[in-house]
Amino acid sequence: MTWDDVVTLASSLPGVTVSTSYGTPALKLRGKLLTRFRPDIDSLVLLDVPNDERDMLIAAEPAIFHTLPHYEDYPAILARLATIDAPTLLSLLTRRAGNLAPKRRQIT
Repeated sequence: MTWDDVVTLASSLPGVTVSTSYGTPALKLRGKLLTRFRPDIDSLVLLDVPNDERDMLIAAEPAIFHTLPHYEDYPAILARLATIDAPTLLSLLTRRAGNLAPKRRQIT
């Protein structure tokens, strides 16, 4: 997969725009970070992945998922762009997009 493939895939989610974050290519949803590409390690930063799930994914698929000490205290995982498949990536991006969706006001 390439960054262009990620952009095409994420474009299926409404409201996604191409942007930058920390000087690297990124995708945002209503101005909030959906994912960003770390070209220095050829990996995507995927957010809203709890630590226990992150550890399980790294153990199950070490060729795809990894982390760095910087991300250990955050609910995030790194995914190697060359090895992640489209359905897995779309699932993680969709979850993040759902978490970024505005919360509806409850009328009581």
